[in-house]
Amino acid sequence: MSLFLGSSVERELSGDERLLWKGAPRTGIRLRPNDAYLIPFSLFWGGFAIFWEYSAITETLRRNPSALLFPLFGIPFVLMGLYIVLGRFFVDAKMRANTEYAVTNRRAIIVSGLFSRTVRSIDLQSTPEITLSEKADNSGTINFGPVPYGWGSRRDPWSFGMPSQSAFEMIENARSVYEIIQQAKSASVPPRRN
Repeated sequence: MSLFLGSSVERELSGDERLLWKGAPRTGIRLRPNDAYLIPFSLFWGGFAIFWEYSAITETLRRNPSALLFPLFGIPFVLMGLYIVLGRFFVDAKMRANTEYAVTNRRAIIVSGLFSRTVRSIDLQSTPEITLSEKADNSGTINFGPVPYGWGSRRDPWSFGMPSQSAFEMIENARSVYEIIQQAKSASVPPRRN
């Protein structure tokens, strides 16, 4: 159930829209493909930050206990290390638990948010590219627009696996949802006049 009371996508529908599909991403802690390199990186970063902070504190206490200000410099690095080692998995799980998807006869709707409610509406007719990425268990991701690459994308190492803003991620029966979207997209295209 979503964190936001009454955050159901039904309240986002306009008077002439029909709801064709409603769903949500898989919940719980999930690994993503980019975790193959993020997990070793995060363990290295977190381990080094904790080792450095521990060494700085113990050395400062041994030499000059009144100069504890210098070891405080490492605390943000330790906190960042803890986030990328463990925290990001819980943030991602909480964000997916607060996410709902819908397809109407005109658009795709993504309702999400961690501390506030965000509604993203994607017009199906004006979206140039809709892609399906499917797994063997029929789950998958549907991207609206080009598959993101580079800074801020799911393939960007600095996004730390956070979900894409314009995709139905980790949904069940992804192909059937993709077909619903394609049917809605083609039905919303006006016929050509000769």
